[in-house]
Amino acid sequence: MANMPVNNIRKKNVIRYNGDICLVLECNIRTPPNNASYCQMELRSLSSGRLVPVRTSIGASFETLENSVAKLELSYEADGNFVFMNTATFEETYVPRALIEDSAGFLVPGQTYDIMVVDGKPMSVSLPAAVEIKVVDAPPAVKGDTSGNVLKPVTLETGLVVNVPLFIKAGESIRVSTENKAYLGRA
Repeated sequence: MANMPVNNIRKKNVIRYNGDICLVLECNIRTPPNNASYCQMELRSLSSGRLVPVRTSIGASFETLENSVAKLELSYEADGNFVFMNTATFEETYVPRALIEDSAGFLVPGQTYDIMVVDGKPMSVSLPAAVEIKVVDAPPAVKGDTSGNVLKPVTLETGLVVNVPLFIKAGESIRVSTENKAYLGRA
């Protein structure tokens, strides 16, 4: 936890900005003609997930926090926590559901995920572009409803509801985009 001047801050550093822990997405030094240089940063708050644009002088410095990424396997969910396990050491890591609420619908037990750890505490989960999830509830297709691209809502094993084509049935595995919850095809 040392203060670092903005000209040394790089992408993927974790800093404390206005009391909030933020991931640096972009950090550029700008030198406009006939003006003083400044630093333009784009940060993502790890507590709220929102983007924070920051423009500061070159002389500013921020507290940097030690961070790492651990590959952990999701074991189960209990008492409002997701329990991830390191498959090499069998050490369990508890991640509060409130911390990763946006990603919860895509987390499938038995899959491996990248967990960002800041100062020894898990802060966020990095999802792949698409995940394979099993369909648990799919209403039957309506006979005669075949004009155009007709979709029906199905419930996945994680509780997520996704619109899929009429031919998908309960028990099948499908691929779902983690960016926009779109059906990508059968697994």
